[in-house]
Amino acid sequence: MLTVEADAARVETRLQAGEIECPDCGGVLAPWGWARHRVLRDANGVVRVRPRRARCSGCGGSHVLLPVFVLVRRVDLVDVIGAALLAKAAGSGVRAIAARLGRPVETVRGWLRRFEQQAEHVRVYFTVLLVDTAPDPVPPTASASRFTDAVAAVVGAWRAAASRWPDVGKVSPWQMASAASRGRLLSPIWP
Repeated sequence: MLTVEADAARVETRLQAGEIECPDCGGVLAPWGWARHRVLRDANGVVRVRPRRARCSGCGGSHVLLPVFVLVRRVDLVDVIGAALLAKAAGSGVRAIAARLGRPVETVRGWLRRFEQQAEHVRVYFTVLLVDTAPDPVPPTASASRFTDAVAAVVGAWRAAASRWPDVGKVSPWQMASAASRGRLLSPIWP
C-alpha cells in the first residue's frame, strides 16, 4: 500500500514516467492493473474510486496506490473521520458527533476507540515529524488526554509542513496524516 496524491491523472502520468518509487526497496514502480472499485462516503454523499496498482521493477512487489483522502479498510474519507477526531478532542460526545456527521453511532465509536488505542504512537510520530519539519519547532503542550495530544500533534505537524512547503497546505491535516501513515492512521498495526 502506497499513499499518493488525489489527482488520478497526475498519478498515472508520474507512474508512466517512472517517477514513483517503491516504499520497500526504492525501485521504480510501473503500472500493473487496477485494484477493485470502491464506493466511499464523504461529507456530502459518495465518491467512487478505483485505485491504480503498481509493481516494483526492483523487488517485484505490488502496491495499491491509495489516494491521500482514503484510509485503509475505511468506507468514510479521512476528512470525515478527522472531523470526528477533532470534535472528540474538543469535548463532544460520540452521539453528538455521529448526529453531526450523519454516521451510525457505532461507526463513530469504532473510529474513536481505534484512534484512542493508537493515540500514543500517533502523538509520538507526529510530534517528531513536527520537530523535524518546523524551522522553529514548538511542540503542542500536553493536555489531560492522550487522545487530545495526538490530535494536536497531527494538526501541529500539518502546520509545520505547510509553513515549510506551501503545497502541503493544499491538503487537510487529515490527508497529510493519511499520507504520513501510509493510509493506516486507524490501523491496528501502526506503520
